[in-house]
Amino acid sequence: MCLICNFKTSPVGPESGAISTPRWQARRAFLLAAGATAATGALAQVEVGSSSSLRKLVPAETLENSARQQYTQVLAEARAKGALAQDDHPQLQRLHAIAQRLIPHTAPWNPRSRDWKWQVNLIGSKQVNAWCMPGGKIAFYTGILDQLKLNDDEVAMIMGHEMAHALREHARERLAKSQATNIGLSIASQLLGLGQLGDVAANLGTQLLTLKYSRDDETESDLVGLEIASRGGYKPEASVSLWQKMQAASGNGSPSFLSTHPSGANRIEELQANLPKVQHLYEKARRG
Repeated sequence: MCLICNFKTSPVGPESGAISTPRWQARRAFLLAAGATAATGALAQVEVGSSSSLRKLVPAETLENSARQQYTQVLAEARAKGALAQDDHPQLQRLHAIAQRLIPHTAPWNPRSRDWKWQVNLIGSKQVNAWCMPGGKIAFYTGILDQLKLNDDEVAMIMGHEMAHALREHARERLAKSQATNIGLSIASQLLGLGQLGDVAANLGTQLLTLKYSRDDETESDLVGLEIASRGGYKPEASVSLWQKMQAASGNGSPSFLSTHPSGANRIEELQANLPKVQHLYEKARRG
């Protein structure tokens, strides 16, 4: 969603794998208190570039409101088809537990996240996919957990990666760049205060579910997600085993996740090169 990224999803219906025993029913959204535990103030260990100033052309609050509306719609559609997991579903409880360990380490990457109402939901579908919308709205599909047989450390790497897209505001930046081009505005004229992009952010429709990220966005999310998960006490090496599983899965078709998250060998090499930078964070978390 992005596997992981780019928030790409597929319609959820009977043919896409809603769990049959028992049938999933309507459930209230699970809210995670982002500020429940103070995030560590330690400096980042991985190196990523500075965020593009162009993203400021799209109001963050407006984009997050739009994301919240789209997320509500996705959940409503899944619920109507019996594909939205109830709170007592074991896999959903597993996702909640992982999220609770990662969220305290998100604020240093984006101070706005302290006020986000993080949500994690599980949708019954054969799609090998997961994503996080702006404002901390996360969804996993059962297909990615079941078909890849992910352990908790690997799930944490996916979740951290998706969180990183939201924290680094990649959707906000992508939207600003694409819409600025579409409406024929030069960057210079936009910086003079024109308001068209704010209007665009408020009327996104389903665009957040189809945004594509750049290679740099993906690399950045890999590394930021790796650090967040390591600080949460999840094995850094799982980032490598995850993408090895992704590569293997690509030989059996084209998982949704891979349509937006290429699984090249260079991705694994980049992660391997950064493992030593975060190993001590993992060890500290396990001791603490």
